[in-house]
Amino acid sequence: MGSEWMPWGERDAAAWIAVPTATDDKYSRGVLGIVTGSAEYPGAGVLGVEGAARTGVGMIRYLGDATDLVLARRPEVVTLPGRVQAWLIGSGTDSSDLGLLGTLFSDALASDEPVVADGGALELVAAAPRAGVMVTPHYRELSRMLGAIGEKVSAETIATTPSVWAARAADALRVTVLLKGSTTFIAEPLGARIAVTGAPPWTATAGSGDVLGGVLGALVATHADNVFESGVLARIAASASVLHGVAATLASRGGPLVALDIAEAVPDAVRRMLELRPR
Repeated sequence: MGSEWMPWGERDAAAWIAVPTATDDKYSRGVLGIVTGSAEYPGAGVLGVEGAARTGVGMIRYLGDATDLVLARRPEVVTLPGRVQAWLIGSGTDSSDLGLLGTLFSDALASDEPVVADGGALELVAAAPRAGVMVTPHYRELSRMLGAIGEKVSAETIATTPSVWAARAADALRVTVLLKGSTTFIAEPLGARIAVTGAPPWTATAGSGDVLGGVLGALVATHADNVFESGVLARIAASASVLHGVAATLASRGGPLVALDIAEAVPDAVRRMLELRPR
């Protein structure tokens, strides 16, 4: 990792957690639209919604394919379309079989709202990039995204030098990239470069990335007014990564965990980080 990568810690991330005031309501606190989960991977929808809800957002509109499971876990979620401040799309879906979800992904990407994209939405982003879009691939997904624009690189090569490929992908794809791994690398096109470390190795578990997507989507929705400013989206992404890592540490307590444990620990992680703010 080169010296140009800026570290990001709990004190940095604490500044990007939106705390409601007495004059806020559910709309002013941010509304996040979520289109995640599928018949094959419904849990991704539940985990993303849970991560977003526990991070602190005014409302969630869920329009994915796991509605019954999502409502069973989070009955306060709204399942009708309407105005949102940000989108989380793609987790738990397959780009080869999107159906109606593909239309919803395209609509989100064509909107004026910021978008966090994962899973089956990644190749749509590669085909039509725009400002205000964050992608959250792992090594194999980034390899496929780069392949879609003619840059052939294996997942193994990306894993060997992830910082190089996160920066190169951001510049080539013209979107902000959060490359997941033991160190998370976040890069804006020709802009900010941030590295996040500190999550326990137990965090490498199925569904952990879906929770991270929800945390990130919530932070984007609560900062939607300035997310298009240079460097802001990268800092929000880094803050979500730190918050996710702190929650994983609290949930693990040195032992194994599952993804839902991380989501359930997010409120405690928020409280811990808010204590670091200047008084």
